[in-house]
Amino acid sequence: MGNSQRITQLLHDVRAGNKEAESQLIEAVYPQLRRMAGRCIRGERPGHTLQATALVHQAYLQLVGQTDKEWQNRAHFFAVASQMMRRILVDYARQRKAGKRDGGRRRVELTEALALSEDRMDEILAIDEALNRLQQWDARQCRVVELRFFSGLTEEEAAEVLGVAPRTVKRDWNLAKAWLHGELNGAR
Repeated sequence: MGNSQRITQLLHDVRAGNKEAESQLIEAVYPQLRRMAGRCIRGERPGHTLQATALVHQAYLQLVGQTDKEWQNRAHFFAVASQMMRRILVDYARQRKAGKRDGGRRRVELTEALALSEDRMDEILAIDEALNRLQQWDARQCRVVELRFFSGLTEEEAAEVLGVAPRTVKRDWNLAKAWLHGELNGAR
């Protein structure tokens, strides 16, 4: 059984209440979750208050705590994980920036990975607000941004999660970046 099928089976076993499957699941998904979180936190100074390991643990606990969630497969699990990491990062940014906003607009660059630092908290919040607007306009493009930006997945990995061709992800990524650039930099 391949890793993808194994993870899908473990997700179903955990849903059925198999406690042994829970420990096997964390062993199977942890490396990918850690890579996703590492991409989000890349570039941080040592000792930063939100470490990749903490991000993984928070996301994983929330993911497996969703007892009402019917996991379709590995791709579905990682797609939800990317949304979870986005929410955790946005919540973290909101907490850190509470009371510190100056109301000024800043130029925001959207790249494949997010380097989370104190001076980028406003950017995370601005991106989240823009993504909420993008969700209304094109839900798949929003998901591509979540998977590429917040989770740091490659085009191929994002395509697998979304069940589309890598060229579709590439096109959506380019369109979403252009749209978000306009949103974030006041061109709209």
